[in-house]
Amino acid sequence: MGNKMSYPEEVKKEVVRLKLEGKHSNQELMEMFGIKNRSQIKTWVKWFKNGEAHRFAQPLGKQYSYGKGELAQLRKKVAYYEMREELLGKYREIERKWSQKYSYRP
Repeated sequence: MGNKMSYPEEVKKEVVRLKLEGKHSNQELMEMFGIKNRSQIKTWVKWFKNGEAHRFAQPLGKQYSYGKGELAQLRKKVAYYEMREELLGKYREIERKWSQKYSYRP
């Protein structure tokens, strides 16, 4: 297995910026920044285009979990409380209708 190379976040952003300008080939960028494989550039551009620029800061070996922890947990909590509030509202409406329909009126 080969040695893994880690590139600083600033280098990744600059490579993507230059690539998207269209003035440099992958080979030129590889030579300018010491990048070993052109697929690395393609991956960074894909991340940027998919709105995953937060992945530029991820450490080695954490491609799938980095940046998902806290934000994902907060999104789950928001979804939970929204669903809870919706169900509680429906329950109260059913309870109100049931109460009106079956209330004892002498």
